[in-house]
Amino acid sequence: MTSFDPDIRRVAHLLADAARAVVLPYFRASSLVADNKLSGGYDPVTEADRAAERAMREILAKERPDDAILGEEYGTVAGTSGLTWVLDPIDGTRGFVSGTPTWGVLIALSDANGPFYGIIDQPYIGERFEGAPNGAVLNGPHGQFTLATMTPRDLSKAIVFTTFPEVGAPEDAAGFKAVASKAQLTRYGMDCYAYALVAAGQVDLVIEAGLAPYDICAPIAVVQAAGGLVTDWQGNPAHGGGRAIAAANPQIHAQALEILKHF
Repeated sequence: MTSFDPDIRRVAHLLADAARAVVLPYFRASSLVADNKLSGGYDPVTEADRAAERAMREILAKERPDDAILGEEYGTVAGTSGLTWVLDPIDGTRGFVSGTPTWGVLIALSDANGPFYGIIDQPYIGERFEGAPNGAVLNGPHGQFTLATMTPRDLSKAIVFTTFPEVGAPEDAAGFKAVASKAQLTRYGMDCYAYALVAAGQVDLVIEAGLAPYDICAPIAVVQAAGGLVTDWQGNPAHGGGRAIAAANPQIHAQALEILKHF
């Protein structure tokens, strides 16, 4: 994208506002029911997930009918514009059903090169992290702030996040542990909010595996707009899913990648 259409921002905020309104009544509600997507293991989905995605798709059908859509709950709708909205109505449903405010609504817009605009919205806290070609901002209860990732420091001083202690397959977990063993602090279970904290200059690295495109596209846009970078474990584009590393700066990225590339 050589220019940024302001209509993209307008529509993206309509989507985020709609998802907030739909999802919040379900959060910490005693009546919330979670279905399990898996026959073995646990991957919950709730009516909040489904209703939020339906609400966002209805807006897109009216406001951006030529754009494609890729969503977690309802799959793909083809488009003719060359642009695709990538939606995860609740990233971190395990956190959602547990009552922790680490889940979020993920909205990204991608072209042939990957995501160039994204929102990580945490409705309960009221924080909205936005990444665009002209920079990244946070709007929340304490005002609006420009987002900037952390300045370089050695891996031995770094804070590293991932969502699940097992990360993915055993080899994925081994790669993560090899990096985490050299860091100062490791934290778990933060879902998409971990990427928001990279953009906000609080965290050096997020390392994950087993991702789908709708898990990572919005975080890529937000982190990169704030000055960080997101790749796979070999340094290649990560917007297709799989393994990902989000880094605050090229220096810490290089240190972690030197370890991860062997796994």
